[in-house]
Amino acid sequence: MNDFVHSLPSIIDHIVQSIPLFKPEIALIGAFLLSVLATLFLDKVWKHSSYAISLGGLLASFLYLCGQLDNSVAGFFDMLRIDNFSVYARMLIVFALLMVCIFVQQHFKEKPDRKRLGEVYGTLLTAGIGLHLLTITSNWLMAFIAIETVSISSYILVGYFSENKKQSEAAMKYVLFGSTSAAVMLYGLSLVYGFTGNLDFVSMQHIQGLAAAPTVICTIAILFVFTGIGFKLGFVPFHLWTPDVYEGAPTPITAFLSTVPKIGAIILFSRLTQAWLPTLFYFSEVTFFFLVVVAIVTMLVGNLIALRQLNIKRLMAYSSIGHTGFLLMAIMVLSTDNQEILLFYLAAYTLMTLAAFAFIDSIESATGIVDLPAYAGLGKKFPLLFTCFTFAGISLVGLPPTAGFIGKLLVFTSVFEVYQTYRDVAHLLLLIVGALTSVISLFYYFKIPLFAFLRKSNEEPMYKIGFSLVLVLGVVMSVLLVVLGLFPGLLLGFLR
Repeated sequence: MNDFVHSLPSIIDHIVQSIPLFKPEIALIGAFLLSVLATLFLDKVWKHSSYAISLGGLLASFLYLCGQLDNSVAGFFDMLRIDNFSVYARMLIVFALLMVCIFVQQHFKEKPDRKRLGEVYGTLLTAGIGLHLLTITSNWLMAFIAIETVSISSYILVGYFSENKKQSEAAMKYVLFGSTSAAVMLYGLSLVYGFTGNLDFVSMQHIQGLAAAPTVICTIAILFVFTGIGFKLGFVPFHLWTPDVYEGAPTPITAFLSTVPKIGAIILFSRLTQAWLPTLFYFSEVTFFFLVVVAIVTMLVGNLIALRQLNIKRLMAYSSIGHTGFLLMAIMVLSTDNQEILLFYLAAYTLMTLAAFAFIDSIESATGIVDLPAYAGLGKKFPLLFTCFTFAGISLVGLPPTAGFIGKLLVFTSVFEVYQTYRDVAHLLLLIVGALTSVISLFYYFKIPLFAFLRKSNEEPMYKIGFSLVLVLGVVMSVLLVVLGLFPGLLLGFLR
């Protein structure tokens, strides 16, 4: 006790010195608190006050992130690690949250009897705080708290807008599946801590503890831990909640679920694989085998089931599952020398997915259409929208001249280089399945221009889709996809 009392001043000094590293997250916390107060008081005077505060908080967080570039430090007793990898990931998270906030505000502004949106913006900021923590920690306890912060925020966002039995069922399925996954992960973490006495998964004490642990029990514990991460990523077999939730949630919330949580979870998983895969201990082989099997199965399941979908939101759900498998393949060959490849693909994935949902939301808000056959004939009536929508689909497939093509090319090249070095059959299988599923995705993404431009409607469409901010943002992001496809060095140079 006396030792703790004597060390207390140094502990407090260390915490105070670490606070400046937390400025981007403090900006989000401040915006969250102000958003709550604005929802209670200011929204009655100016209904967009909580929206404006949320955007201001995100922009402030982005500016603080710019100040952390090229500054690799650790703080809060090494629970938080700041480097360029985490800074770029958090910039992408902030950008995606900014887009989602705009989508939410535009989607509900014309709807009668709409629910108060201040709570939604506050929940999105809370999710942003959790996602920031996911990208900057290598501590299992902090990672679990961050995952649950994001999960609970996602439950609220899905359930808040439930208006019918189907949507309520989707929200309940999401909560139950997520709670079970969290419990399994926590049990796995308790076993891991019992083996190692340490929660920092990059530390030598942690790795040595895992190496000395009983093989069977340690393998089970690791698989239990991966369950919680798998739930956030939505890879097979933890994907069952995805289609129903994506279909039942409002389109802006679906756009959030399909992009932002994946960024944080992928960065956490990539840090874990960078720490574990290079070791010579058996748990690195367990992790490698798990990643190979899950990546292959996830790419196949996501893309094959997407072929049968006619609801555009369910199609995007299974597309998201397929892309998760591809992201898992990308992190298997990640090293400190090629982190820009994963970041580039994440940026491209975020842009093309948000662009696709911007167009889906514009069509749904104006016409109520979410089924692909109902798109018949709309391409000629709304040529700009469906042309840009087609480019987003082309990028999701991975065809030139888009950023999706460059992203997939970089990942395939990295995997092939590793295969040439080690001649491992697993990497060859990943290459084959990745290429095969990219071809498969061509058939369901091209349903969009097929119905819109090549199929005729039985009756003349009477719908009118005016220019909205969401549509403009979708067009801008589609143009960015083409620009980054033609000039990838613009982003790759920045990420390097």
